[in-house]
Amino acid sequence: MLATTGWTAVHRPEEAVSARRAALASWSAARIGGRPVPSADAPIRTVARFFSELDGPERDRLADSYPLVVGNLDGVPARTRFRANRRALGQAARTEAVRAQDVALTPADRDQAGRRLHRLESLADPARQILVFDPTGDGLVAEVFGDLDRARRVSVIVPGVDTDLLTFERSQRRYSAPVGMAESLYEAERAAAPNTRTAVIAWAGYVSPTGLGVDAATGRLAAQGAVRLAALASALPGDASVTLFCHSYGSVVCGVAAHGLPRRVTDVVVSGSPGMRVENAAQLNTSARVWAMRDSGDWIADVPHLELGGLGHGADPVSPEFGARRLSAAGAKSHTGYFEPGTGSLENFARIATGAYASAVCADGDDSCRRGISGPEED
Repeated sequence: MLATTGWTAVHRPEEAVSARRAALASWSAARIGGRPVPSADAPIRTVARFFSELDGPERDRLADSYPLVVGNLDGVPARTRFRANRRALGQAARTEAVRAQDVALTPADRDQAGRRLHRLESLADPARQILVFDPTGDGLVAEVFGDLDRARRVSVIVPGVDTDLLTFERSQRRYSAPVGMAESLYEAERAAAPNTRTAVIAWAGYVSPTGLGVDAATGRLAAQGAVRLAALASALPGDASVTLFCHSYGSVVCGVAAHGLPRRVTDVVVSGSPGMRVENAAQLNTSARVWAMRDSGDWIADVPHLELGGLGHGADPVSPEFGARRLSAAGAKSHTGYFEPGTGSLENFARIATGAYASAVCADGDDSCRRGISGPEED
């Protein structure tokens, strides 16, 4: 019955989970140059120190031999992770190619496998920089735009519900998906500050809620995502400052993560937010500046901004009482238009991301959102 209803296509528990478990088991016994590798749950500093002591061929050998571990291990150099994830994507693509032709599967299963194959082959393009790839379940993935190692400012896109491997990028409604959001922001940053070295990460590195059900109304998945987000921010190379751009349920993730973020996270910008699971910005307990915007036509405004018995996400971040710096979202057009090129919302994002705070356009048309900031930060 499960096969005929397509359950295997949706959940895919066997192959991806077993592949991940097998990879972790192999990694636990791995050695390089006579030395044991750090455990997969070792502190970021431990991992970073271990890989810094390896030469290039040794790093490549680990990436090629244990791609599902190395490609997702915070503390591993970005370029080594890119290499590992290309290999892991290739392996996953071969699995889906077999499934797509397997007559023992239902037509729905084969169609799902074909869609995943198309996405995996696209992500495996050598020109792409895939920082995270885990095929388990509906899949986790993150992609870098720009030179992460040389960037002085890094932006991280934290998306909302219905984000997974298949919805990571879209040809239609392009700027409602993480890849489109990141590409748009990266181009806007380069236009706003061509001499500033920036990078943008499209981060679908947590399990997001499906639809607007119970998971979307609670903080369970946000709490899990918050741990991953804080680890990502801590593991980024160099000493670049980091700005989080948190959309919809992604703002819940950022709210839960806020108290544990490293100080290098200087700004948290939320758009179309259902709440951040606090009653005001001070309760986020973060040194980062908190900015918020919402388009006048965004349906999220009609969602009750409260928390009761674990349901709901607390106060409205764009309300004056919340205490966030309120930005103009001019031109955003509803819930998914904040990253559309040519919008005031995207221009504001680029100004915050590049440190041009004095140029930010406030929601009230005055300078209220810029008060207390001395001026543009220098790189």
